[in-house]
Amino acid sequence: MPELPEVETTKNGIRQQLQGQTIVQLQVYQPNLRWPVDPDLANHIVDQPIGTLTRRAKYILMPVGQGSLIWHLGMSGSLRLLPPDDASPLRKHDHLLITLASGWQLRYHDPRRFGALLWQPAGEQHPCLRHLGPEPLSSDFNAHYLQAALARKSQSIKQALMHNPLVVGVGNIYACESLFLAGIHPERPAKSLSLIELEALVQNVKQVLAAAITQGGTTLRDFVGGDGQPGYFAQQLYVYGRAQEPCRRCGQSIQQLKQGGRSTFYCSGCQF
Repeated sequence: MPELPEVETTKNGIRQQLQGQTIVQLQVYQPNLRWPVDPDLANHIVDQPIGTLTRRAKYILMPVGQGSLIWHLGMSGSLRLLPPDDASPLRKHDHLLITLASGWQLRYHDPRRFGALLWQPAGEQHPCLRHLGPEPLSSDFNAHYLQAALARKSQSIKQALMHNPLVVGVGNIYACESLFLAGIHPERPAKSLSLIELEALVQNVKQVLAAAITQGGTTLRDFVGGDGQPGYFAQQLYVYGRAQEPCRRCGQSIQQLKQGGRSTFYCSGCQF
């Protein structure tokens, strides 16, 4: 699943080319995504200019005319820009195509169809954006905030870290990596962490996400950025996907367990 770094990479890859461009056509080949595409969407966006793209959690917000398009990549979605001289035929799972006045095309590809394209009128906030926690790379996400938010939570710190009302965008891969680097066992009760441990965790969450963004995200399954290129952060993973392989720090075998239906990877020699 594309996580925050992959979504940020995608946004950065398409933002400059889209900004200021006018949409001349929307073609919907498959409206039945995670939520059905609004049949009147073209009336909101055709002949309207695109503003500066931003990201909130794992959503890409694209200002258009009197509102914003909200993209979610779901489990397997990707956005790709094609220049005017690229006559590549549509692929099997290319569900949405936006054509710009310049001739550039933005194509949304999603084999599993768990992604979405939503509309948010100006001055309103879509329900999917409500009740979200702070951005992990912002100053609002800090050890004192976490200490207060986790004070009464008995659930594991790994599961708490992946809860969007607490902090957005720290998906499974990056939660595993951050907990390893902070030396915190993923099954620790969230409320048991000291302020010093939380400071280490916050620092490593920020560093891991920033590094992943710099590397273009993590290559998993078929993720590619807006330029069609894969990410390379997977080459630097310490624990995720490395069950039974030796820890890069202590040499003990990386362990795997299930938490909330997701695989967790950790080192029993480095995480306590």
